[in-house]
Amino acid sequence: MTLRTILFPAVSALVLSACAAGPDHVASTPIRDVESGPFLSAEADVVSPAPLPADWWRLYDDPILDGLVTDALAANTDIRQSVARIDRARAALRGARSDRLPQVGLNASGGYGRTPEAQTLPGQDRDGGQFSVGADVAYEVDLFGRVSSGIAAARGDVAAARADAEAVRVMVVADTTRAYADAASAAARLRVARSIVEILQDSLRLTKLRHDAGYTDGLAVARIESLLEQRAATIPAIEAQRRAALFALATLTGRAPAALPANIGERDVPLEIEAPLPVGDGSELLSRRPDVRAAEQRALADGARIGIARADLYPRITLGGSIGSNASNVGDLFTGGPLGFLLGPLIDWAFPNREPVYARIDAAEADAAESLAAFDGTVLVALQEAESALSNYARSIERRRILVAAVASAERAARIVRAQNREGLINSLDTLDAERTLAEARATLADQDAKVSRQQIEVFRALGGGWSVDAEVANEEG
Repeated sequence: MTLRTILFPAVSALVLSACAAGPDHVASTPIRDVESGPFLSAEADVVSPAPLPADWWRLYDDPILDGLVTDALAANTDIRQSVARIDRARAALRGARSDRLPQVGLNASGGYGRTPEAQTLPGQDRDGGQFSVGADVAYEVDLFGRVSSGIAAARGDVAAARADAEAVRVMVVADTTRAYADAASAAARLRVARSIVEILQDSLRLTKLRHDAGYTDGLAVARIESLLEQRAATIPAIEAQRRAALFALATLTGRAPAALPANIGERDVPLEIEAPLPVGDGSELLSRRPDVRAAEQRALADGARIGIARADLYPRITLGGSIGSNASNVGDLFTGGPLGFLLGPLIDWAFPNREPVYARIDAAEADAAESLAAFDGTVLVALQEAESALSNYARSIERRRILVAAVASAERAARIVRAQNREGLINSLDTLDAERTLAEARATLADQDAKVSRQQIEVFRALGGGWSVDAEVANEEG
């Protein structure tokens, strides 16, 4: 049985049940019942089925990174915006819940005027004041689920906003770790580039000595100089990349670039976990990914809005009452004589023209169908991203193993060629080819180390980052 045949009907049954069950429905059941085994791309030598830890970045055992992630979670501007959106959704939920309570209004008025002569009894004063004070109470009897559906929709909006905030946190943690890894990888690549330049400088010095002694021509010297300059030219570009990563770290942690601590850029070895990555099981992926939870909650909220629209097919019944007093002067308002009251129900029903109601129901059902499609797509994208990240990581590890062997072979060849060159057994072109091969192999391996580091982080991001919901926002009761 495929994922779609299991998952999509479950979501549809819950959300679109509003159409059949009427406006009383409350769709609150989890809708992620998906059976899934190990990841298809999980290879035993690079990943393990151990649970993904919530604080996965601590697996790198780098205190500087830990501090950066803590700073980012506390000060990142994207996170602050997402938290504000949660507060807004909670305010809307409080407003929806308030519809369950009686609505009380107070009113008072006063004025002075003249009554037309034709409306004044003989002997009565035409000029005088008129004052009134009163209170109104209204309570909607939620017989047809308009209020409860509104609360369910608002609760879903809060849960979706909370999941969106979790998704932002996952992304911020991944981006912070990636920027730190990029800075470290760039520093490592700088170290490799400078060592290549040093080796080429030694080769140039030896070639010049042989040229001065008449053992080689000027072309060999020019070629070594050209290769040296090419490799030296890569250093400024790598340094620019390193600084760009540090500037990104400053923004992610809520700092100006000048405020970033100096020790942030000290690491010059790639950020990498050498042990197999703990990735958990595929069955945990959908419940862990916050974007899937957000799509789920939006589908539930839109399903509840069908109930709001359908409630307009039925009368809206309000129990109300009012009490008030009218008098010609303020002192007489509270004497009891002019006091009056009124109690009774109020029925509001759009009838017989119900086409606007049916139009709103159709629009709500269309929104729910769109949310269901978005949910289905989010699930499929989550699975695709996880499998792709795991596959790319496994292939990057495999490629690095090959490159490590290539560098070892190039180093052996370079040592042999240098020794033969010193003895005058080979010409300078063979030496140049060996040096070029070694330089390219080392630079390619350094680039691959950076890619492995980024692929590791992408795996954690695709798996949902292992984020856990804070206890204080775990549920919205009511």
